[in-house]
Amino acid sequence: MKIAIIIGTRPEIIKMAPIIHFCTKENLNFYIIHTEQHYDKGLSEQFFDDLNLRKPDYSLNVGSGTHGMQTGNALIGIEKILIKIVPDIVLVQGDTNTALAGALAAVKLHIPVGHIEAGLRSYDLRMPEEHNRRLIDHISSYLFAPTEENFKILKGENVWGEVFITGNTVIDACIRHYKIALERSSIRKILRFKKFVLCTIHRAENIDDLTNLQNIVEILVNFPDNLVLPIHPHTKKQLELHNLITKLKTPHIQIIPPAGYLDLLWLLKHCMYVLSDSGGIQEEATAPVFNKFVFVLREKTDRIEAVKKGFAMVLGTIPQKVLSEVQKNKDKIINLPKKPSPYGDGNAAQKIIRVIQQKLH
Repeated sequence: MKIAIIIGTRPEIIKMAPIIHFCTKENLNFYIIHTEQHYDKGLSEQFFDDLNLRKPDYSLNVGSGTHGMQTGNALIGIEKILIKIVPDIVLVQGDTNTALAGALAAVKLHIPVGHIEAGLRSYDLRMPEEHNRRLIDHISSYLFAPTEENFKILKGENVWGEVFITGNTVIDACIRHYKIALERSSIRKILRFKKFVLCTIHRAENIDDLTNLQNIVEILVNFPDNLVLPIHPHTKKQLELHNLITKLKTPHIQIIPPAGYLDLLWLLKHCMYVLSDSGGIQEEATAPVFNKFVFVLREKTDRIEAVKKGFAMVLGTIPQKVLSEVQKNKDKIINLPKKPSPYGDGNAAQKIIRVIQQKLH
């Protein structure tokens, strides 16, 4: 059996890492194809080192660009590789342009697609991720749903592939790597604060919408606690473009360079709580090794399980509402009672590979 594992962004590297580690442990024949959709190559390479992953077998240098350019260039490059290696299955993760390109390339060549993290929905069509994941779900042969909620969504949409509830590989990654992060991360050396809130902002619907971006800056400037903000390259670019970055130079905000994965885990472990528009961090925060609360700066979330289980609250981006809700709730959530993650027990990768072995042998 030959497996092609397609990645292109840092979240995909993190979430595919447990799959890669388990394939290595089982001595399976697999190829890593990296489109390099995230254009900060050094940071991607750092993630491979942090996660103890071998270098990709193929790299495409797709880089930044419009959604059409990224998807098209990745599709052309991936198709050539798949024709060359002829895998028995192609695994894609999540909802990126890379994942869509990989799924399309495979299905056009009549290669089964396995979609890891299937069935997520925000029902917000402003999000390019929403288009991508819907399309991937409906052309995949095997759909690996993190939760029962995702399973029900897929069944309700009558997808033609087989659906399996597996948990989310991000929990596998957190459990495997957080102890390494505590030992190896040096991020604490540059932090100004002992007590802080971890803040991450990068979603297109926030960063590329000037009104939302201005609202978020107002929220951060008036925030009641110290903030540590690892700044995403695109976020920094947009803040500078609109002359907003100087407003964030206040005593209670520390802007730091983009954090490597181990540094991010260290910050997640030691923060009081999280303020973010990230989907992945809503999942990671629920891992039993972290058990942190996330205030979500979006109108809707595709991680509704985190909200239902009391790990997250969706606030939008209106400053008065966000600041009021944070002030009202922050003391209640700084020390969350221990509870199981809605995204599984840390064995998602094993469950996924076992299904593939059973179906393809």
